[in-house]
Amino acid sequence: MLTLLPKRLTPSSFSLFGEVLFFDSDRSRLVNDGRALRFDTDALFDHASPEGDPVLAVYRAKGGPLPMPLATFERHPLSSQTFVSLSAECFLIVVAPQDQSGLPDLERAEAFVGCRGEGVNYARNLWHAPIAAIGPDGDFLMFMWESGSSEDCILHHLQEPLVVGQPQPPAE
Repeated sequence: MLTLLPKRLTPSSFSLFGEVLFFDSDRSRLVNDGRALRFDTDALFDHASPEGDPVLAVYRAKGGPLPMPLATFERHPLSSQTFVSLSAECFLIVVAPQDQSGLPDLERAEAFVGCRGEGVNYARNLWHAPIAAIGPDGDFLMFMWESGSSEDCILHHLQEPLVVGQPQPPAE
């Protein structure tokens, strides 16, 4: 059984897989008569089909402790997919590049832990595990384009679960 140890979600650690979304006060500007700060993220929303509509949904993800077994990976050939935590204090992101047969390469999979106020924008066609809250259940805002075809979401069920363990404490 393969076990992954998650890392802290940061823009540099996640850059091969998409973008990390968060509020950056250093790059924000004053808007709305000075009552708000606006920060435009670096998210690259990508969709490959002229058909389909943008979808904004709220997901309520079941929470659980680490270690957490994962049995399914998914990818979205037609669209990038964004998740932003609305209420989950911590959440799990697991990604894997594609192997030569087109399936997730679990030997090169990576796991990350994000916190409330953060999110990710998965690159189009990237294999990833379904969003999961760590601890109590949590709500997420999800954005992607959907055409209504089977290409919107390709699922791959693992023969043996991939287990994500406890993150290692930082070295002192």
